[in-house]
Amino acid sequence: MPIHYLYLIVAVIAETIGTTALQASQQFTRLGPSLLVFAAYGFSFYMMGQTLKYMPVGLVYAIWAGLGIVLIAFIGLVMFGQRLDLPAIIGIGLIIAGVLVIHLSSSSSGH
Repeated sequence: MPIHYLYLIVAVIAETIGTTALQASQQFTRLGPSLLVFAAYGFSFYMMGQTLKYMPVGLVYAIWAGLGIVLIAFIGLVMFGQRLDLPAIIGIGLIIAGVLVIHLSSSSSGH
């Protein structure tokens, strides 16, 4: 696996941790989760910056955001009991399809 994909995966995981902590912070009223939000987002953006050495910003952001949406929807279901309706599930499926098209077909993705 090329190093830039590893950077991007780490960025997505950090962003997902930050967003999960954002929910757990209860609108920044709990100190621990609030601090984790800032640390995780900061590290995520740093890793995204490393990815930008190898891939265009539009593709990096599309993959980062798309995978983050999918992971957060799953975490919302598992950790917070947040259910999605059929249109939301279809939309998330389209996001996954878009990320796969970028990864498998785009010459701009740096693979």
